[in-house]
Amino acid sequence: MSQPPSDTHAPKEPARRRFRLPASLMAAVTAIVAACKSGPQAPPPQDSGPTDVNARAAPPGTPRSSAATTPRAYRQDAARHLYSLNAQRIYQGKLPPLLYAIGVLEVDIDRNGRVTSLRWMRPPRHAPEVVAEIERTVRAAAPFPVPSRMQRVTYTDTWLWDQSGSFQLDTLTEGQL
Repeated sequence: MSQPPSDTHAPKEPARRRFRLPASLMAAVTAIVAACKSGPQAPPPQDSGPTDVNARAAPPGTPRSSAATTPRAYRQDAARHLYSLNAQRIYQGKLPPLLYAIGVLEVDIDRNGRVTSLRWMRPPRHAPEVVAEIERTVRAAAPFPVPSRMQRVTYTDTWLWDQSGSFQLDTLTEGQL
């Protein structure tokens, strides 16, 4: 029996395999990072004022009306409402890369704009003082815009909390550094 001719490529094969793993790993990491980045965002809408024409005529202390037809649309009105009542507490500009707390809160609003319940979907367990402050802030903001087209609404928003006590809501965030 004769031996097969020696393959001149045999010593190179292990080297090729050695580079496949790092290349595959790098491709996977790149794909994950790309998926985590937020996509291009539309420019902020021009401020056309309240969504309901009757909102400007409402006397002080009367909740304005929301023309939103979905919880997602209502979330914009609720976030603007919270920002207007907490202007001095809104973090200006892009948030720092490391935030003190992030929490996801679900809020039930009745047909009069009152908060009927709060449910934490993701509480910042390491910061119970932030949980209490967010709940206090939401309850103090009532009455919220009246969900006139939905009778009542349950909306969810993410609270991005800086160590200074300032915050942004994910709905209206300016992004992160």
